[in-house]
Amino acid sequence: MKNRIVLYSMLAVVAAGFTACDDDDNDLRFSTDQRVALDMPEVVENGATYVSLSTPFHVADDAHWTEVGYCLSTSGTPTIHNSVYKAEVPQGMAFGGIVRDGAVTATISSLVPGQEYHVRAYASQYKGSVVYSSELVFTTGEGTLDEQLKSYVGPSYLDDYTLIAGWDKRSQWNLANVHDPSVVKADDGYFYMYQTDASYGNAHTAGGHFHGRRSKDLVNWEYLGGTMPSLPDWVIPKLNEIRNAQGLPDANPNVDDFGYWAPVVRKAGNVYRMYYSIVCPGYVAGDGTWGERAFIGLMENSDPSNNDGWEDKGYVITNSTDKGKNEYGVANDWAHALYRFNAIDPSYIITEDGEHWLIYGSWHSGIAAVKVDPATGKPGELGDPWDNNPNYGTLIATRATGNRWQASEGPEVIYRNGYYYLFLAYDALDVAYNTRVVRSTSITGPYLGIDGTNVTSGGDAYPIVTHPYAFAGDHGWVGIAHCAVFDDGNDNWYYASQGRFPANWEGNEFSNALMMGHIRSIRWTEDGWPLVMPERYGAVPQLPVTEEEIAGTWEVIDLSYSYARQKTSVTMVLGSDHKVIDGQWKDSSWSYDADNMILTINGTKLYLARECDWENADRKPTVVFAGINGKATFWGKKV
Repeated sequence: MKNRIVLYSMLAVVAAGFTACDDDDNDLRFSTDQRVALDMPEVVENGATYVSLSTPFHVADDAHWTEVGYCLSTSGTPTIHNSVYKAEVPQGMAFGGIVRDGAVTATISSLVPGQEYHVRAYASQYKGSVVYSSELVFTTGEGTLDEQLKSYVGPSYLDDYTLIAGWDKRSQWNLANVHDPSVVKADDGYFYMYQTDASYGNAHTAGGHFHGRRSKDLVNWEYLGGTMPSLPDWVIPKLNEIRNAQGLPDANPNVDDFGYWAPVVRKAGNVYRMYYSIVCPGYVAGDGTWGERAFIGLMENSDPSNNDGWEDKGYVITNSTDKGKNEYGVANDWAHALYRFNAIDPSYIITEDGEHWLIYGSWHSGIAAVKVDPATGKPGELGDPWDNNPNYGTLIATRATGNRWQASEGPEVIYRNGYYYLFLAYDALDVAYNTRVVRSTSITGPYLGIDGTNVTSGGDAYPIVTHPYAFAGDHGWVGIAHCAVFDDGNDNWYYASQGRFPANWEGNEFSNALMMGHIRSIRWTEDGWPLVMPERYGAVPQLPVTEEEIAGTWEVIDLSYSYARQKTSVTMVLGSDHKVIDGQWKDSSWSYDADNMILTINGTKLYLARECDWENADRKPTVVFAGINGKATFWGKKV
């Protein structure tokens, strides 16, 4: 049993609890009054939800103090206008007389496990001086499983953000209005997110391009604004340079008609590099020909906390084709599109050998990889973007050879434990969008799926990482792809993407344009495949899941591929006798590896984590799983 009683011969303190400051407190003034001296508080005992404190004091003979206690806050320099824990004024402090010494002691409860607190002892006179001790910083203990989960408070922001979607409400957006995010953890400890210019009602158009936000905890995000104020000066001249080389006249596009898509941000040496896509409006040679080209450009910033500090470095690469320079393609001939590689959706990686590679592409022939100069972030002399010029990259992934309308885009490449992982967005982005992953021991491939398919030579990628889904009683999410995959520097990995509302949700004909940023934690299978958790990240304490928690009712979703279909959950009941009583995998046996938090049912290994139950009105913690069996991916949560 913990001893939470502290006795001192000169003083007895009666706990009065946390209180709000009363009206008299507002008249208290800070003083350097030397008639009382308060030493720095000392921690006598530190629990998960309480702390016992003691502060020695020395009172001169003319003192008359009416209130003593402790003031706490979760940030620096607490005062009596923060949370106050009042204690009974010791007799030696309340009346004049001889010099007296003693200690103010108190046990403060209802604290949050694992939380850093700042505390100062104080003594005050009625409508007079306030004297503070030096500041002590302490962190409560982790506590028991029940203590930590009971104290958890889930994110409070709403998924349906229509009432704050406008530009004038941007300070309240948090993760509202997010599309095609890229996330990087910077040296200042913040995660920075940048994105495509897309928002509900086109709210972003008021504030430049490639908008940013940042967070310390991946839950609460501060909106920063656009990083690019207007179309870079090089874009239209570069477009016309290429057109003139084809014998075509200058284009004079409206600057408001350009598209600003899918940036990626990485740290390279002492700078942060943002590769971005700009899509030019119009047609190559008029109606009836293929659409105009896109460009990938580059910006750099030494300090992303300065959102205005992004310096444009200009052109990097453009669309290339295996056709001749005077072939312009036929509009809407999707299977025989003009371009081989489409210069959008960049990803950027520094390999284990120190090589810098740009990965890019969307639909058309597939995904390309091109080496860039570490010093400039740009490739060498490219030459003309026609006649199958190899300088524009090496094909590393294609969904189908001989058909350029293959519905794959948004590559994201990371490296972990000997493999380069290539994440791909499949299908149309409004509903059907889903995420796949393949891997290779070389940056240029071949990239293989979990079933052995070589997607570098052509084929569908497996496993499925995300898919449109809905848990019971909830609207669920669609359009979940074009992801960022990033870590915190300690091998804790995360997946970020947009998630869209289904169409016509609660009578809103534009609900599918509601794009909420989704961040999810990743667990890795024993053989090194990433599993994205079914519930969004909510900073739930990642405590071990006990076998006693496994039995009970779960919701399970089979994410096997079904085009544009929102996969819904079915119930599964696990008995304490290690039998599946009902629902998914009924009559099978289950076993649990508590050390590795792996639940095995019917030969399928399901990897557990603690996450926020976003479908619950209270957003309480729950246990979730993700697992793969063959080409099938499974998601589940305890209810």
